[in-house]
Amino acid sequence: MTVVVERGAVARVRMNRPEVFNAFDEAMIAALHDAFTVLSGDPEVRVIVLEGAGKAFSAGADLQWMQRASTASQEWNLQDARRFAGMLAAIHQSPKPTIARVQGVALGGGVGLTAACDIAIAGEDARFAVSEAKFGILPAVIGPYVTNAVGKRQALRLALTTSRIGAQEALDIGLVQKVVPLDGLDTAVEAMAAELLVGGPLAQREIKQLFGRLQMGPITEEVRELTAQTISRVRSTPEAREGFEAFLAKRPASWMPKV
Repeated sequence: MTVVVERGAVARVRMNRPEVFNAFDEAMIAALHDAFTVLSGDPEVRVIVLEGAGKAFSAGADLQWMQRASTASQEWNLQDARRFAGMLAAIHQSPKPTIARVQGVALGGGVGLTAACDIAIAGEDARFAVSEAKFGILPAVIGPYVTNAVGKRQALRLALTTSRIGAQEALDIGLVQKVVPLDGLDTAVEAMAAELLVGGPLAQREIKQLFGRLQMGPITEEVRELTAQTISRVRSTPEAREGFEAFLAKRPASWMPKV
């Protein structure tokens, strides 16, 4: 299987092609899309972790797949690129919080997968490169996700130079949010997942939807109205009432994991 899924409150989606450093092709793209679509609709799933089997997170696009694409028609390439874009959207638009667990290399599309997740935690050994220009192509589909993660100038630098950067630099520019020793990576991911389980699932869905619509810049009347409409609607939900009641009663909210 190119992708292994472990269900649970904290679900895991594992890219499973370690022999090619989890490079993805049409089959893996379809499997990742299906996995995130199914898990996103499962009410028992609260957090989704994306990880890679073996020594690497993902080396990006499988070069044999890219070579096939280079000899195919533009229409074939368009449909293929749309499937890739749909897979990244399924990750990014999931109503569940998502965590990328990154070790080894994340190259090309592997950087895109990292940026598409809400939170990325990397081992100290992690190395990142937006490497497409080396092959005479460009990081088009992953571009919006990388730009949102690190800003336009940093994304442009990474794409133009194809430079490989280390985990600390990835942290400094915002591509990942935490760097830990490799042997502490699972512990760090589990701790982050535990923090995410504290929040209400509806509240987290609303956070992702609202923040997805917000842009850097002036806080206009339209933005103020959007935020007012959102909070007024969410305050009156059963989840909000439960959250306040639990806090005042000094008890865990109903969505908290049972210890």
